Amino acid sequence: MTTEFTGQRPQTANLEDPLYYLSNMDTIVSWVADHRADLLTEREQTRLATFAKLATGPRALLTRMVMRTGELFRADKLHYPELPVPEAEALKLLVQEGWLDNSPELSLDDLFRLFTLAELRPVFGGWLHQQGHPKTLGKAQMRELLAEAFGEPRPLGHWLAEAVGEQAPEVVQLQDMALFDRIRLMFFGNLRQSWTDFVLVELGVQQFEPVPFTPESRAFQHRSEVDSYLQMNQCRERLDQGEPATEVWAEVPGPVDNPWLTSRRDRLLLELGRQAERQGERELALKAWENSGHREARLKQLRLLERMKRFEQAWAIACQWQTAELSDAEAQGLARLLKRLAPKVGADKPEPVDNPTLREFTLTLPKPDTGTVELAALRHLGSDDAPVFYVENTLINALFGLLCWPVIFKPLPGAFFHPFHIGPADLTRDDFVARRQQAFEQRFRLLETGAYRRDILDTFQTKQGIANPFVFWQVLDEALLELALHCIPPGHLDALFRRLLNNIKEHRSGFPDLIRLVPEADDPEQRYEMIEVKGPGDRLQDHQVRWLQFFARQGIPASVCYVRWQDDEASL
Repeated sequence: MTTEFTGQRPQTANLEDPLYYLSNMDTIVSWVADHRADLLTEREQTRLATFAKLATGPRALLTRMVMRTGELFRADKLHYPELPVPEAEALKLLVQEGWLDNSPELSLDDLFRLFTLAELRPVFGGWLHQQGHPKTLGKAQMRELLAEAFGEPRPLGHWLAEAVGEQAPEVVQLQDMALFDRIRLMFFGNLRQSWTDFVLVELGVQQFEPVPFTPESRAFQHRSEVDSYLQMNQCRERLDQGEPATEVWAEVPGPVDNPWLTSRRDRLLLELGRQAERQGERELALKAWENSGHREARLKQLRLLERMKRFEQAWAIACQWQTAELSDAEAQGLARLLKRLAPKVGADKPEPVDNPTLREFTLTLPKPDTGTVELAALRHLGSDDAPVFYVENTLINALFGLLCWPVIFKPLPGAFFHPFHIGPADLTRDDFVARRQQAFEQRFRLLETGAYRRDILDTFQTKQGIANPFVFWQVLDEALLELALHCIPPGHLDALFRRLLNNIKEHRSGFPDLIRLVPEADDPEQRYEMIEVKGPGDRLQDHQVRWLQFFARQGIPASVCYVRWQDDEASL
């Protein structure tokens, strides 16, 4: 079965509705129930059906609690005036239906999170005084002194009974938070995004590309894969909390036959290796990076081997890795490493990379009262016959995004989880291009036939305003697109697009600030020039240098414009 959603928001909230958050929760629950039911247990399916049948007031209150941090709440602190019934009435029903536990056991830490110092002093003041401590202790000091004597969890009544008697406020605990985390994962495709992200960002004022959702395009095909993701997420949380990497390593799931989950595991092992190295567990760090397929892991492994003076091992791995297809940053890092290792292993130093000379020129301009150095250069360099535009990272990215629109939104497993994606979830994953290589090649063949111009302009018209991770509609102009397509040769676009795909995360930025278009130039390859502008004291960044070197090798016209202010020179 294929379900396709339009770019409009299906059954989502009107943000003027005070219960907008409930409408969005209902959308998520129904989406998962309709599209991921086979990944839920019978009990989970029943609970979601029960949730959908709850009256509006209790369902809204439960949603509010799910969206907040933690699972424990004081009943007297839950104030939501938009609810159609009193909070106490909604809480009572949620307890009866098993969504809340109104007598949970609380640890000392729980108690100190839920209650103020003024509320806790009557509870522990007498005991502390008997131990010889003043009654004016701060909350942190009090907690530290109580930790050993009051280490066991107990019901709230046992903590507060002697101090406040029957006036103790009720504390309730969510009972199905794991289920809500599971459906959040199956909807968003990650646990980084929260319910608030869905309400305030994903459904703001954006239009989305309609993507067909088929059983084959799902990221999770089996419940065990959801379990594996959740286990990896727990491992990452434990690392973030500072737990020893050696303990977390034992809980990392093994390799999985799922490319999308494999990439998640690779990132987890990358971070585990970082933590292990910081904690002095160098052998574990090497093992984690050796087992990680993340593109950053290999260089980290080699640098650590170098620090451990295991030069022969590092050299062997580096020489083997050198034959792989590398991004510019990887190649640069590897070249520096090989240069350092060569004398340590008695090998000849690698031939230095012959980097091309960059085209540069200097402008001395009056310092403007307002505006940036880029705009000052633009006004000076532009003319009626050769207009200059401030485009930075927008133009080439947009041309690529418009040409390759069908490939970017190809419904592959792990790419789209719900109808509200700005772009594919695997966009910056190492295998993003490999999984779509043939489809990209088909689009690039349009550059050979000349059909690309009409295709890009048609897409600009038909997709106007729809979210695309490469297209920034607010700065795009059809006249600029037409002029750029006339001036930039298709062979140059092919080279630019292929480098962009070599490392999307890194190469989407670093493009020159300006582009000068010369539509009447006799030489088709001289109808444009990209210009990076640097003001006084500014210098090129590494990723900008790599782009400029690439331009020089490819014969793409580009230069660096160094701007100096006349007032500054006059004062020298």
